Amino acid sequence: MVVICEFMDETAVARLAALHQTLYDAKLVDRRDELKARLASARALIVRNRTKVDADLLAAAPQLRVVGRLGVGLDNIDTSACAARGIDVIPATGANALAVAEYVIATAMVLLRGAYFSSAAVAAGEWPRAALADGREIAGATLGIVGFGGIGRLVAARAKGLAMQVIGCDTRIAPGSPVWDAAQVEPRTLDQVLAAADVVTAHVPLTPATIGLFDAMRLASMKAGACLINTSRGGIVDEAALAAALRSGALGGAALDVLAQEPLPAGSPLAGCPHLILTPHIAGVTRESNVRVSTLIGEKVAAALAAALPAVAA
Repeated sequence: MVVICEFMDETAVARLAALHQTLYDAKLVDRRDELKARLASARALIVRNRTKVDADLLAAAPQLRVVGRLGVGLDNIDTSACAARGIDVIPATGANALAVAEYVIATAMVLLRGAYFSSAAVAAGEWPRAALADGREIAGATLGIVGFGGIGRLVAARAKGLAMQVIGCDTRIAPGSPVWDAAQVEPRTLDQVLAAADVVTAHVPLTPATIGLFDAMRLASMKAGACLINTSRGGIVDEAALAAALRSGALGGAALDVLAQEPLPAGSPLAGCPHLILTPHIAGVTRESNVRVSTLIGEKVAAALAAALPAVAA
């Protein structure tokens, strides 16, 4: 059996169901005890980012052979435990990268211009034209990309097309690597990126080295009035420090698509922050990317099952 416990394109689900007995319930992630019961005979599990595939869940799935991830981050999956059991973990590498890149560019334009937070005031009969007359153009602004993998490179290409100056840093890519020249992006250190960029966008995994990467000290080192966009993982930004920087005016704006705790808990310092855009972990989710991600994972899970199991075991 294949268990799919978060939302997936239904055409891709139907293709899987034609090959294997398939249970699809996009809300099953919220009923953990039932999910564990359903996994008793499952050979494949397909999740997004909300399902915690930990030792407890794996213990309930003795026949599990493959976990498909409808996305790229694996911090919700105990990959070591899966490896110890011989369970393949398959992410949808690259399938949602374009959606994230477009989100970053669109959000950078909104934050720099600053005019799009005025709807309530204008609807109420106010006319804050003078207050909003100092918005900034994206052309000529400097974009700093922290993490220059596939998504970072797509962001760079689109930023260059809008006449932005693009700099970047990535501890995994040497400054002399041809990757930088190919993208026409100047490699810098993290400190140099933060000091020079008008917009900083983060594209790094959540690891011990990146937890709290944007802490109070690094936020304070950013260019005055700069904007921060995080579409990677919430744990890399100190949310209290970010809220303080926004309220003080040290930063010009921020957008967080990911949070340290999702959904945002009551009493978060981010609540009511000025010049802050919050979205519910959807930067990589569009109508088109959902089809790409779902199709890719459906095909790869089916292939993994075919390789691991006799035909009669489907």
